[in-house]
Amino acid sequence: MQTITLKEAKAALLGALLLALMAGCDARGQASATPPPPPDVEVAIVKPEAVTLWGAFSGRVEAPQTVEVRPRVSGYVDQVRFEEGALVKEGDVLFVIDPRPYEAQVQMAEAELARMRSQLTLASSEAARSAQLWERRAIAREEFEQRNAAKSMAQAAVNAAAATLQSAQLDLEYTRIKAPVSGRIGRAQVTRGNLATADATLLSTLVSVDPLYVYFESDQQTVQNNPHGESVPVRIGLAGGENFPYQGQLDFIDNQYNPRTGTLQYRAKVANPNGDLRPGQFARVEMPVASAQAALLVDQKAVLTDQDRRYLYVLTDDNKAERRVVETGRQVNGLLVITDGLAAGERVVVNGLQKIAFPGIEVAPELVDMRRAPPPVVVATAR
Repeated sequence: MQTITLKEAKAALLGALLLALMAGCDARGQASATPPPPPDVEVAIVKPEAVTLWGAFSGRVEAPQTVEVRPRVSGYVDQVRFEEGALVKEGDVLFVIDPRPYEAQVQMAEAELARMRSQLTLASSEAARSAQLWERRAIAREEFEQRNAAKSMAQAAVNAAAATLQSAQLDLEYTRIKAPVSGRIGRAQVTRGNLATADATLLSTLVSVDPLYVYFESDQQTVQNNPHGESVPVRIGLAGGENFPYQGQLDFIDNQYNPRTGTLQYRAKVANPNGDLRPGQFARVEMPVASAQAALLVDQKAVLTDQDRRYLYVLTDDNKAERRVVETGRQVNGLLVITDGLAAGERVVVNGLQKIAFPGIEVAPELVDMRRAPPPVVVATAR
């Protein structure tokens, strides 16, 4: 039986420990050499769609009718019958000028007309008697003609007195200044007790509110690419807002370009039954400027920017992310129209772009819809 010394036992134990340590290091090296799994990304297939492209413009709201309320007769303001800033209807009395002087003129004109009619009655009777006498040759022809002329003059005087009365009645009616159109009245520029001069003194301003006009201008290129006529639907929103809650209709296109700006003026009519819009407000207008039967739309979050170039990642057949420089067009409900650099049917990375460390990396794609929540209406805005 062979005997093992203590020294040999220690050497054997040390060798076993070294072998175990080397085996552990080799296992860790093999583990560290294993490549990580491909990153998970979401991709969507590009499909051609028929869309209407809309252009965005800046405009201003204006009233179809703007009236400067001025008196037709002179006098002192006796009453102000409206609430400043309120809506008024056509025919509502806004101001009343002291009517007493004009009532007196009407009474004088009525009296003068009655006097002229009395003279006409007398002249008619004398003319009738002179005709009978002339038949019997009881009067001279000269007297017969004079009485007939007197009758004609009396008739003319009656007509003149009637016209004077009508003018006085109009002046009396004009002391009640009425709203010529329905709309919103401004503040009273003249208050009770002040003198208002006919056709000169500004009493207030009145603007119609329903419907309203929105004027905007389009550049020459947009007009040439979209030679449509009137009766085109437009969408209208207020400056600073995000949505376009008002629907309008294009009803006028100017007949010439502005030589200073090179733009053509458009006008849209928009209903305003609740008076939410007010003349003078700035507005944002969207108008259809083009249509595409096979537009390629991509989620705008998938489009990245590198200085002045735009690019996205397209998957190859072996699921490698390929960087692709593209040209973009207008926005369509959160999607971008790709005009160049992309083909229908290609897979575009739409989510997980931060996981793509470098072009050409292999990824694990998960197919999703390009439009997660399809909008009810396809609308595009200019970039």
